[in-house]
Amino acid sequence: MSQVPRDRRIRRALGATSLAVGAALAVSGCGKQSILSPRSPQTHSIRTLWWWMFAVAAMVFLGAIAMLVLAWFKRDTRGLPFIGEREPVFQGLVLVFGIGIPLVVLIALFGVSDVYLVGQTAPPPARQTAMTIDVIGHQWWWEVRYPGRAQPGAGFTSGTGSGSAAVTANEIHIPVDTRVTVVATTADVIHSFWVPQLARKIDMVPGRFNRVLLYASRPGRYRGQCAEFCGLQHANMALYVIAQPRAAFDAWLSGMAAPAPAPAGGTARVGERLFMADQCASCHEIRGTAAQGLVGPDLTHVATRRTLAGAEIRNTPANLVRWIQSPQSIKPGDRMPDLGLSRRDVAAIAAYLETLR
Repeated sequence: MSQVPRDRRIRRALGATSLAVGAALAVSGCGKQSILSPRSPQTHSIRTLWWWMFAVAAMVFLGAIAMLVLAWFKRDTRGLPFIGEREPVFQGLVLVFGIGIPLVVLIALFGVSDVYLVGQTAPPPARQTAMTIDVIGHQWWWEVRYPGRAQPGAGFTSGTGSGSAAVTANEIHIPVDTRVTVVATTADVIHSFWVPQLARKIDMVPGRFNRVLLYASRPGRYRGQCAEFCGLQHANMALYVIAQPRAAFDAWLSGMAAPAPAPAGGTARVGERLFMADQCASCHEIRGTAAQGLVGPDLTHVATRRTLAGAEIRNTPANLVRWIQSPQSIKPGDRMPDLGLSRRDVAAIAAYLETLR
């Protein structure tokens, strides 16, 4: 076999390897959930650890590729191509590269990631944060409660020991440059709360309260995700953290704490009657009305949210009609049933929900 085709195959293999590594790196840094674009001091430390781990892994990978290339060129040579038959040298290489270096690297990474970084990203005591909010995971959406007067629903005891003035779903609003403690638990199976640009990942275990610090250094909209497989729609259990200037956040929180506005009349009034008379009111709560359901999300100010169905679809009038009419076609397995409503009734209920701002 000639040397030219062999060299060409090697170059192709190295080119394909480089392309794969580049694509993996690009994928890891793109999108709205990238750990490589941190927006808080905690995630800056996580990014630094990621790059160090990537560098170490890249050196090991490239070393392995170099050995494979060398072995390819020397494949017809008996014994080790660069040390011959000297057994002590071979044993030394095995001890250094097979045991010594991996052991040092693993101990160093453990110390940095599981000792130092855990301490750096751990939430401070509640008295050292400006606000504490409760986040409850459900299949497959997020319940968010802000401290206040009313008692939390769904049989939960707030991790903060206080009630809830505002309740929303799939959106967490926080003021910028403010330390906010999230107290997380779950209503059913194990979930995992993760907003990569703002905080580390924490598990949500039934009967337990776990804490994480949320801090955003600039205004923005940061996507989060359930990071623990929790059933059929796990991949579609997303949320958004919206960081706002303090004045805008205070105005939002005040609006969320208010009861639902009454519809002015017309189709929306018809939709309100249908909502209260049908199964909608037995599953959802609309504060200030007779709807006191605790199964699905609180809908008191649903029209202010940007998404529906665990951030699966945008909150538009057309999508709201689709969601009410056929939720299983949008999110199969979701616990919201198809109630068999007529198109007119669906349109009326959607018109009512559009008034809840």
